[in-house]
Amino acid sequence: MAIPASRTTMVLSSFYWSSYLEKMLSSFAARGFSSNAVPSQLERVGFIGVGNMGFHMANNLIKAGYKLTVNDIDQTAMKKFSDCGICTVETPFKVAESSDVIITMLPSSSHVLAVYTGQNGLLDGGSQVRPWLFIDSSTIDPHTSRKLSVNISQCLLKEKKGNADSPFMLDAPVSGGVPGAAAGTLTFMVGGIEDAYLAAKPLFLAMGKNSVYCGGPGNGAAAKICNNLAMAVSMLGVSEALALGQGLGIAANTLTNIFNSSSARCWSSDSYNPVPGVMEGVPSSRSYDGGFSSKLMAKDLMLAKASAEEIQQKCPLTSEALNIYMEMCSKGYESKDFSCVFKHYYSGSHNL
Repeated sequence: MAIPASRTTMVLSSFYWSSYLEKMLSSFAARGFSSNAVPSQLERVGFIGVGNMGFHMANNLIKAGYKLTVNDIDQTAMKKFSDCGICTVETPFKVAESSDVIITMLPSSSHVLAVYTGQNGLLDGGSQVRPWLFIDSSTIDPHTSRKLSVNISQCLLKEKKGNADSPFMLDAPVSGGVPGAAAGTLTFMVGGIEDAYLAAKPLFLAMGKNSVYCGGPGNGAAAKICNNLAMAVSMLGVSEALALGQGLGIAANTLTNIFNSSSARCWSSDSYNPVPGVMEGVPSSRSYDGGFSSKLMAKDLMLAKASAEEIQQKCPLTSEALNIYMEMCSKGYESKDFSCVFKHYYSGSHNL
């Protein structure tokens, strides 16, 4: 299915949706809805993937007043919701049958494809679907996001929304990790048609504190892997410099203070320092437990490397960072926070 062939469909859909959005917002104003009211076209949300991140995101939507239907391959994860009276169903297809909006939060591209296009998947009912909006918050490659966006734009809605005949998709991966999901402070990086993004903002703000529109389909996914690539390289650079400083006789807290008041200042030094004993409340202060695992960092670096190769972009630091995190995983540190490279790769020591 060629992407260029779908552009006319997506442009027309954008035009019709823009008209519907304008009428919808005018209707809200006329009816005197408060900014805290749940918009009726977003009220019924199907949430698929309630693991470490999705569990908290779904809970925050429930707290905000949305009516959820939940699905996960893990029956124990679903039971946490059914025990509280939240509707759970056995397949993604059944989620789609009762939802206006679908949100997916899944581990990988293969899981996303299975949930959307596999047997009993969201699109398994043929060319007609009930949800008018699909939001994928998984961290996957941009190519898969764009392919799904095309597939979804070529479906028809069972019930028209204004003048729109076709559903929309937003790729909306997040930054903030499990703590951000629990606290409702995530940042969403969103790709897709801008009018659909604007209509979906109440959902993002129910689960997070910030959302950034990144452009067309797949751009949210692209932004996420670029962000995590920069985060990995930054952590490696800070860890390498701090370990070198220790070897040359400089205490890590002294060097950190220098970094944080000079040109080396960055998130890895001033907010997520990798040296045990320098900063409280970060993974390095609790044996690198919690946080963002080395396994997930390796996965995201693989996505970045594959994307770079696809467009023939030189990314030598991506390859080197991936090698280091793959080594961390092979040595048994896959579940430890990615800042553990300071201790387990560079052999840095506790701050003295």
